[in-house]
Amino acid sequence: MADHLLSLYLRNFRNYEEAEVSFSPQINFIQGENAQGKTNLLEALYLLSTGKSFRTTHLSEVIRTGASFFYLQAHFLKDGISQTVTLSFDGTVKKMEYNNTSYPHFTNLLGLLPTVLLAPEDVQLVIGSPGERRRFLDIHLGQIDPLYVYHLGRYAKALKQRNCLLKQRSLQGIESWEHILIQSSIYIHKKRQELIESLKAPTAQTMQWISRDQDTLDLTYIPSLTHDYAPLRAKELAFGITLSGPHRDDILLLINQKDAKAFSSQGQKRCAVIALRLGEWAHFNEINANPPLLSIDDFGVHLDDIRNELLLSRLSQFGQVFVTSPYELDTSKHFSLRVDKGEIVEHSIQRSH
Repeated sequence: MADHLLSLYLRNFRNYEEAEVSFSPQINFIQGENAQGKTNLLEALYLLSTGKSFRTTHLSEVIRTGASFFYLQAHFLKDGISQTVTLSFDGTVKKMEYNNTSYPHFTNLLGLLPTVLLAPEDVQLVIGSPGERRRFLDIHLGQIDPLYVYHLGRYAKALKQRNCLLKQRSLQGIESWEHILIQSSIYIHKKRQELIESLKAPTAQTMQWISRDQDTLDLTYIPSLTHDYAPLRAKELAFGITLSGPHRDDILLLINQKDAKAFSSQGQKRCAVIALRLGEWAHFNEINANPPLLSIDDFGVHLDDIRNELLLSRLSQFGQVFVTSPYELDTSKHFSLRVDKGEIVEHSIQRSH
């Protein structure tokens, strides 16, 4: 049986005081009115997979109002073996435990439960800043390549030190930081380029399918790479910041050979986001020989009825899926649960024959 999440326990997480829920290894529908806690469940799953929230960079914000900490525990099947991971955060100290071994950082989560999340905010991948698209690359690569995580952290530390020297208008010791920047940027660039090349075919195919053969999608990696910082120093001293490197990379998305950000409709942008996320899922599935978790937040809110039906008809092809929706969906053949004010108030499962 494929890897999948068995159960989730939450304590003081967002609006959940305490809750526990078991899941189907196939499709899981999570329904309820707005602001009841549906997306909070997906946020907990994402945090357990990536060590990050997709809604905030400040983890203290996910601690329930009036509480001093949050605690999450997931039981999951990996390589045919039942395993457990727990996370906690008290506003200062992060703690992670995986199969009774403790770790001081959440980065050790990466790769345990690979995940892909499709959320309404993902339209920022098309219309947002380059930082949104770099984050897309980094979260994906971080879940499959520990060395990428190492080089990304190493690059960020060296970049911070070099920027401090530039702001102080000092070049003393700057070459040592530049050496680190160049070494790590070469690896980061290589892996990002490889990922974009791997995503081209599945994203194009998904775009063709979800647009009903009306639109095409093409991805181009736009790197910012230098092997010699010396010629740039005079200009960078004036600006007080490093102007070249992976922290300036971007992805160009072309819909029907035109810049998607400037020339596509809202519907085309939404279709492109679905293509990106399902292309990401396909890449995970190919390299791991095991499907990642797929979460879809607010299903049915941002697509037209025809495309909603198209997506719904293919959900069973994506392994374990978690779908939140404020609408009543036909869940008669699948596991479903209802959320109300931070409580799981109803759940049922029907098994397909």
